[in-house]
Amino acid sequence: MHMNPPALPIRSRVRGLVLVLVLACAGIALATAASGGGRWDVLQRSIGVSAMHMQLLHNDRVIIFDRTDFGQSNLSLPDGRCRRNPRERVLPVDCTAHSAEYDVASNTFRPLSVFTDTWCSSGTVAPDGTLVQTGGWNDGYRNVRAMRACAGGDDDGGGCDWNETQDALAVNRWYATNQILPDGRAFIVGGRRQFNYEFFPKADASDASAIALPFLVQTRDPEENNLYPFVHLNIDGNLFIFAKNRAVLLDYRENKIVRTYPELAGGDPRNYPSSGSSVLLPLKPSPTEAEVLVCGGAPAGSYNSTKEKTFFPALVTCGRIKITDASPAWVIERMPSPRVMGDMILLPNGAEVAIINGAMDGSAGWEAANTPAYAPVMYRPDHAPGDRFEEQSSTDIPRLYHSSAILLRDGRLLVGGSNPHIYYNFSNVQYPTELSLEAFSPEYLDSSNDVLRPKITDPSPAGPPVSVKYGDSMTLQFEVPAAAPARRRRGDGGGGALGLGLVSVTMVAPSFTTHSFGMNQRLLLLDVAGTTALHRAAGAYEASVAMPATAVLAPPGYYMVFVVNGHIPSEGVWVHIE
Repeated sequence: MHMNPPALPIRSRVRGLVLVLVLACAGIALATAASGGGRWDVLQRSIGVSAMHMQLLHNDRVIIFDRTDFGQSNLSLPDGRCRRNPRERVLPVDCTAHSAEYDVASNTFRPLSVFTDTWCSSGTVAPDGTLVQTGGWNDGYRNVRAMRACAGGDDDGGGCDWNETQDALAVNRWYATNQILPDGRAFIVGGRRQFNYEFFPKADASDASAIALPFLVQTRDPEENNLYPFVHLNIDGNLFIFAKNRAVLLDYRENKIVRTYPELAGGDPRNYPSSGSSVLLPLKPSPTEAEVLVCGGAPAGSYNSTKEKTFFPALVTCGRIKITDASPAWVIERMPSPRVMGDMILLPNGAEVAIINGAMDGSAGWEAANTPAYAPVMYRPDHAPGDRFEEQSSTDIPRLYHSSAILLRDGRLLVGGSNPHIYYNFSNVQYPTELSLEAFSPEYLDSSNDVLRPKITDPSPAGPPVSVKYGDSMTLQFEVPAAAPARRRRGDGGGGALGLGLVSVTMVAPSFTTHSFGMNQRLLLLDVAGTTALHRAAGAYEASVAMPATAVLAPPGYYMVFVVNGHIPSEGVWVHIE
């Protein structure tokens, strides 16, 4: 494995936190914390590649890549190898890497080799745990690349790397969005000048062609296509698709729009290049409703105005909608500050959404923003309106266009990228190309919460993923150092009561993050049948949870499962559901 130099000394900011867990009569543990929580750590000053796209795999390694036509990166391919591609427009012979694998546990990285251009592409993790990346630019428009989760030492010597299939897609896919389906296929929609969708892998000849989606034509802007549409798998099996300021519910099996949602108030665009972000909010056990949150973006006209170096303030609003309601309506909320190009990441406690990265003005595009948004914001969907947002501690590294963020199994957010330039550019510019990796640790990871933090002991977080089937019961054994003796409690849906909080169990699908959208991201609160004390003196407990009943709720694949005490999550364990 390529071993990089040790990480530089930690840069951190920790504000005082006061944690109060209240065991309310409704069975909900609430937390209050001083503003400005969380800590930033620099993990690597440079991995040689800018993290335009990131995906965590079930081996706890992160696949990172940018594009092949940036010019030379700062990471060499191993053993003197070079990529020789006569169709490459910048460097037909290039001996540097444009992809890397980051090992979370060891804080090391190694180069990976992509052959054709992956610029502004999309991805899905297949049910077997392989990252399936689709599209790109130029010679990569219709290509599919696969990166499996490397085992043991099979990555040494370059034996575990990208595999590429030429012309595997029906049409060019540049700035498209992917969503995994209940049958394990990827739904691939949109892209520049592509008002259609397709599936991968192709089930039969009927899958060979793209299928028209007029909704994407209807939401097109003079400025741009409203690219990277937001797509979420609804609990009825249909797909919620949001573009510009409108949304529909698509029955992809019948190619039929089954619902049209009202326009998001204000009418401003929210997709690339106006680049807001969106999440499907955490799903309750046996859910009967689903909600989508869309935050940030840029006002109409922002993209073109940046070409004249005029940077309009970004949007400060979020829209929240129950997509399962008979008469759905957007509820508008205001963030503490405007944001465009932010990433929204579901946190493992099931109670918070992190809004991180981006800018306070401008839009996505080359040199198209002027004021970085250094401070993340927490959104707490179960809090009362007006009490849902809280600004966190700031980084000092700008994360603008082509930055990304993902959730790690230990509860941190891995943050990287930012390259608002056509090529790699490290000097004589306001915001140089950024090759570093940081970790943002939410306040639940503060050391003051260690005595409240659950530790899963069985199955072991260090062990192999646990295989489960839909509707299975799974037993989790865990310890809470400061836990008082627990009284057993069944049928409350929120788990058994511990002296310092209520136990819940969450299940998280890692996101493929690029261009301000975490594709395939999903969090489910599992049904906890009961929590039993095993060794009261040691604070040891056992919880029995029910896995999701169907693949519509949780498409097949690998998930991280967390035990949550109040609002403090454990380290996760990998589960493979099929």
